[in-house]
Amino acid sequence: MKPLKSELQDAETLRELGSASVQIVHDLKNQLNGLKLYATFLKKRMEKGERPADEIETIAKIIAGLERAATDMTVLVRYGRTLDVRRQPRTDLSRLLAAAAGEKSVSVEGGGYEGEFDAALLGEALKTITSAALNGDGQTADENSPTINLRRDESGDTPRAIIEWSDVAQSGQPEDAFGAFAGGQGLRMALAARIIRAHGGEVGQEPGVMRARLPLAKV
Repeated sequence: MKPLKSELQDAETLRELGSASVQIVHDLKNQLNGLKLYATFLKKRMEKGERPADEIETIAKIIAGLERAATDMTVLVRYGRTLDVRRQPRTDLSRLLAAAAGEKSVSVEGGGYEGEFDAALLGEALKTITSAALNGDGQTADENSPTINLRRDESGDTPRAIIEWSDVAQSGQPEDAFGAFAGGQGLRMALAARIIRAHGGEVGQEPGVMRARLPLAKV
């Protein structure tokens, strides 16, 4: 029983550390936002005073860096807190995916993709994954690649939707895009995976393919 007690103590310590870390990150984010306001004020003063262009450019870069850091911290805080999932019945997954894909076409097999989903949260998750699939190397992806496909799987007790982002560029992609926590994009992908799991779904990855499965309403 002693090893089990030790494991439980370690788990409790990790939970306490996680909660404290989320609060610390939240406070740091607020401080960064404050610094961004000061930097923005200085930039406007410098522009009025006709300061050298390189000085104004430097301030602009500082502001952009603070914005990126604050945005990443916001994602981290959201990941560390309980998700407020507000499901609505008869939400059409195919429409959410089409909206997330933007101008990129989606191949949809048949119909019947309604389920109990939080349209805002799930739409955000699908948009994050689609963005990572299309721009894995940070460059604009070829319009013919990758492809986005949606199909039904009736093999289990509950019908499920399978979304596949195929022919995904390998350049710039970690081996585990959903769990690498590599930079801001990694944080967003981890949050996207958490949102999908909160809907009873799952995510996966293999070379050139990202995949998500979500439960659907029975027809």
